[in-house]
Amino acid sequence: MTAPTPPTPPFRDPDLPFAERIDDLLSRLTLDERTGFLHQFGPAVERLGVAAFRTGQEALHGVAWMGPATVFPQAVGLGATWNEDLVRRVGEAVSREVRAMRARDERVGLNVWSPTVNLLRHPLWGRNEEGYSEDPRLTSAIATAYTRGLRGDHPVYWRTAPVLKHWLAHNNETRRDTSSSSVRPRVLHEYDLRAFRDAVEAGAVAGVMPAYNLVNGRPNHVSPYLREHLRAWTDEELLVCSDAGAPSNLVDSEHYFDTHEEATAAALRAGVDSFTDHGTDSSKIVARIKGALEQGLLSEEDVDRAVRRQLSVRFRLGEFDPDRDPYAGERAFDTPEHRALAREAAEQAVVLLRNDGLLPLAPGARVAVVGPLADECKLDWYSGSLIHRSTPLEGLYERFGADRVEFTEGVDRVLLRTSAGAFLHVPPAPDVPEAARGEEGALDPALLAGRTDLPPLTAGPDGTELALVDWGDGVLTLRAPDGRYLSVADDGYLRASADQPGGWIVRETFRLEPHGDGHLLRHLGTGHPVRVTPDGVRAAEGEPAVFELVVTERGEDAVARAAGAADVVVVVAGNDPHINGRETEDRTTLRLPAQQERLLHAARAANPRTVLTLVSAYPYAVDPADLPAALWTAHGGQAAGTALARVLAGDVSPAGRLPQTWYADDADLPELLDYDVIGGCQTYLYFEGTPLFPFGHGLSYAAFAYGELTADVTESGVRAAFEVTNTGAVTADEVAQLYGWAVDPSVRRPRRELLGHRRVTLAPGESTRLLFDLPLSAFAFWDVAAGRLRVEPGAYELLAGASSEDVRLSTTITLVGEPGEPRPVVERGLEAADFDEQSGTEIVDRTKESGDAVTPLGGKDGELLYRRCDLGAGVREVSVVMSGTGTVEVALDGGPSLAALSPEAPTADPYTYVTMTAPVAAEPGGVRDVRLRVRGALRVARVGFTA
Repeated sequence: MTAPTPPTPPFRDPDLPFAERIDDLLSRLTLDERTGFLHQFGPAVERLGVAAFRTGQEALHGVAWMGPATVFPQAVGLGATWNEDLVRRVGEAVSREVRAMRARDERVGLNVWSPTVNLLRHPLWGRNEEGYSEDPRLTSAIATAYTRGLRGDHPVYWRTAPVLKHWLAHNNETRRDTSSSSVRPRVLHEYDLRAFRDAVEAGAVAGVMPAYNLVNGRPNHVSPYLREHLRAWTDEELLVCSDAGAPSNLVDSEHYFDTHEEATAAALRAGVDSFTDHGTDSSKIVARIKGALEQGLLSEEDVDRAVRRQLSVRFRLGEFDPDRDPYAGERAFDTPEHRALAREAAEQAVVLLRNDGLLPLAPGARVAVVGPLADECKLDWYSGSLIHRSTPLEGLYERFGADRVEFTEGVDRVLLRTSAGAFLHVPPAPDVPEAARGEEGALDPALLAGRTDLPPLTAGPDGTELALVDWGDGVLTLRAPDGRYLSVADDGYLRASADQPGGWIVRETFRLEPHGDGHLLRHLGTGHPVRVTPDGVRAAEGEPAVFELVVTERGEDAVARAAGAADVVVVVAGNDPHINGRETEDRTTLRLPAQQERLLHAARAANPRTVLTLVSAYPYAVDPADLPAALWTAHGGQAAGTALARVLAGDVSPAGRLPQTWYADDADLPELLDYDVIGGCQTYLYFEGTPLFPFGHGLSYAAFAYGELTADVTESGVRAAFEVTNTGAVTADEVAQLYGWAVDPSVRRPRRELLGHRRVTLAPGESTRLLFDLPLSAFAFWDVAAGRLRVEPGAYELLAGASSEDVRLSTTITLVGEPGEPRPVVERGLEAADFDEQSGTEIVDRTKESGDAVTPLGGKDGELLYRRCDLGAGVREVSVVMSGTGTVEVALDGGPSLAALSPEAPTADPYTYVTMTAPVAAEPGGVRDVRLRVRGALRVARVGFTA
């Protein structure tokens, strides 16, 4: 007899709802199997036919770390397009390549860790290149477009499952795993949460990744905001994936918990569903989870909750329904359409900062293109490997002809001579295949090692002339004549072996340090000085070599020669994305590297017709007043050079817009770790100075007129409209922007705030009327007294124009709104973190699980102000919930102290609170401002008043 066919288990039945199928699969998995799923590299369950699964595939502006792929402009460049339709198409192309690459390499994951929606609050942040904008609305609009492209448009199945990075308030690499961002409630709700919320509510986000830092004293990986906010925004199951190594940081660097079992349990209970730790080795995380279960720190329900969320993503990705997955046959990779899209994106990202009529370049012009980035197509840490490559020089050759373009890099040509008179020498390389770093693909490119198959440098009578580039702060690269960079591999020897600087620890950077009559050459990756040994030149401890720097040609001399012989000079300056500003390293200044400033001055002195082209991952403070033209573009991916040449030639009218403020000087910047954008007057929203270039700035080869701004207030919102006309002579894009501000607010509000924007293409003489439907919530602020968003009644001015400062039209509307009420402090008291203003304090964690408290910075003195507190007919007693040791003084309306309260003795730890009370003389009443003066090493959680 033929054995009966076993019934299909419900989790394999595509006609059942996903929730029912997930319940069935969960019921079939053992506890050990479910626990194994909680690591990034979840194992297969062969008895059920369930495949292994990996969370995490980098895809910020193309598929990264897995070898060649289409490379689009950096995220900040995509932000500069202000074009959601374009970014959606980029996301679609990236996700199609993810699917195509997975079809031939199962290491490629479908759970993509992208995009980054951290706001570009501070331009010195090392990862500025990864974000879209300093503005939450623009960021969420671009992020929503990208995630929709990544997700696909099928109602059930997803092409890829995007995870937003990095939750929350994360803008510093300096002490990034131990620093705490003090985020007051208004900043939290009006700024940091908003970028995430709008993208999540749009329905194309599969989850988030918490950031390394702490917020208000509590690590993001155990943040109650994951439950209180993130999961409240959608009915979808969201997958929270830890950042790499962050679970271990809870104990090892942050010392927030005593044991890894406690830490892992706390993260899982808070909402982390997938633990990225110890690479592919899941044993440590699994052991910690099992230990937490045995100790009663976790329940099976906690494990099941996380596994359910992960399975929800896997079902949506079609893993269990291969016959119904509409994306299973996707093979689009490096298609002509993707190449054209990469060029279009690069063209749209170019921002024309200044133009006195020099651009576009005249046909037939003799062009000198100079600078260290003129013949470079730089990649960053989250780039794929290039299939196609276009540098500015190559683009200009193609557009103007090689006979009309003169090139000089403008680097210093040097020899390094030891105190013994020998010169550093690069030996000939054997005939071995050369591959760019990362071409082979790697799940963890941080583990890629330098090459050891080439001979090390030697010292002898014949020196090799090296190209020296100073990238700022004395950080140098040295390049051999064949284009290979000097690099130090794990064995410590110097070789000319790298195609570009790169790696988690950059192996190609050095510093010349004065030493006696010469210099030490220190390798920055190892920290060791360079030595000359019988076996070759190496970076190692021991007696260092002392070098004399022999300059055979100054870069500015070469630039001056080329500039003087040309009709126009294009200076291509900027940054290398792996040096002085990248993940793990913040910048120290807005200034261009001194060497590049010298090149720019040399070009300008030799030829006034000089165009500055900045190719960088972040803003610079470069005064363009004596330059007739200047442009900026982020590193533009594989088509960067072609795109830039087409803009310079006028084939494309530039229409990129700055996605963040360009400040004129370092003195304009707040402290890197000051996250109070309101109190610190940060970003275009609150900055009161004069920027070098404002948010939204960007010029065109055309001209545009604005007219007929109207605004109608309805019960649900505001309908605004205005007309834009191309009054120029060429077809061009315009990015029309609509801002608003509260005319007479009761609290500090933004100077102006982006309400909407539209990128439109208009032929000469063509007009279009743009319509913006704005919900009333667009005019709301977070009322700390009420603990919710509120639209204040009164007048609001709408501004239409070409940037946040280039306002062409304005009109005033009146909103009924909701009047504010005094704080009912007698009934509810005051939560310490709900202040209106503060000085000298920071917000910290009230407990390790939830809640906020406030403490003076450094245990010194601080003040907190709470406006419009209703004391009723009078109060006779005040109480303060506090921990630690110190004093809290309570005063009204800036008057003398009414009461001073201190713990009777220091509390056992910061999380042990006592409630101290004191009588209040004269029983003051009415609506008054309450001021707390806080001194000492204490935490204040709450203040109460007794009638």
